[in-house]
Amino acid sequence: MKMKIRKGDQVMVIRGAADDKGKVGEVIRVIPDDMRVVVQGVNLCKKHQKQTQSRGKTIPSGIIEFEAPIHVSNVMLINPKDGKPTKVKLERKDGKRIRISRRTGDQID
Repeated sequence: MKMKIRKGDQVMVIRGAADDKGKVGEVIRVIPDDMRVVVQGVNLCKKHQKQTQSRGKTIPSGIIEFEAPIHVSNVMLINPKDGKPTKVKLERKDGKRIRISRRTGDQID
């Protein structure tokens, strides 16, 4: 299945944890093998890190906060023209694949 969301897109979380639902953020990373995306400021997790030393560098201990991946079906692309969430369809034009908003019919990229 083709991923319709790319790195740098603005997306809205439509399903998931109650505190993350409705949040808008930018896609930082796309993981196509698992059909997951990492969204900035969404699905924050904390990891307790021990102090380690590798190759002469000392990594300090502490609690690290990071964004965990979420499934692509739980986010919806924000239409850049009007700022509302929309479904996306793919079409071929001159051998290139382009994304089109289902709600307005506008070309996204």
